[in-house]
Amino acid sequence: MILTPVDRDALPALLTRFAETLADAPWARAIFLRIAATLDRVTDRGLALSNDPGHHRQAVALCRSFAMETIGDSPRASYTWDGKAVHVDCEPSVVIHEVAHLQCASPSRRALPDFGLGAGPETGCREEADRAAAVFGVERDQEEALASLLGILWEVELGQPAILAFLEQNWLEGGARPLNRDHFLKNLTILRKNRLIDGDGHPTHELRIEESPESFYKI
Repeated sequence: MILTPVDRDALPALLTRFAETLADAPWARAIFLRIAATLDRVTDRGLALSNDPGHHRQAVALCRSFAMETIGDSPRASYTWDGKAVHVDCEPSVVIHEVAHLQCASPSRRALPDFGLGAGPETGCREEADRAAAVFGVERDQEEALASLLGILWEVELGQPAILAFLEQNWLEGGARPLNRDHFLKNLTILRKNRLIDGDGHPTHELRIEESPESFYKI
């Protein structure tokens, strides 16, 4: 959930300022500009996540391209990812985010509810998901950030308004401060190093192979 609402009219200038912070990392700047360009696809002035049926069909197809089963009920009835299937009665962005979680999860956690990260925002079986948690603290936050950014890049790839998830998941919280810029660049670098995106920032169908967080996050 977005922490600080962004005014629709002020957003283009904010995006420009953030892009300027990446001037010394042109590869990352080019990726960010592709995310920013999806603002042209946004028609809702309230900047709410898309509920477009076409976007949802794309999200479900993306799940199936990774051999993820899908169930047509709400995550609030059980889990977002129950260890075998994504519960897809939710926004397309949430469904795509689960694909990114599959890619970022260590191999031993892919069959755990909510990937062993504990209950997600949409999860209904919160106590059960938290009992299955195998990752905590900083490592959990880092994996959530990676899955967030990778999911956003999948939305760009699919022609969806990825800027909405970029805002909703607080990538612009704090604006164009160096810390914010460094967070974006660090996560892009980890995704690229692990071949979850290519050199131009396009998502791949690779899965994380590193079990060790030290190896996975080392840049």
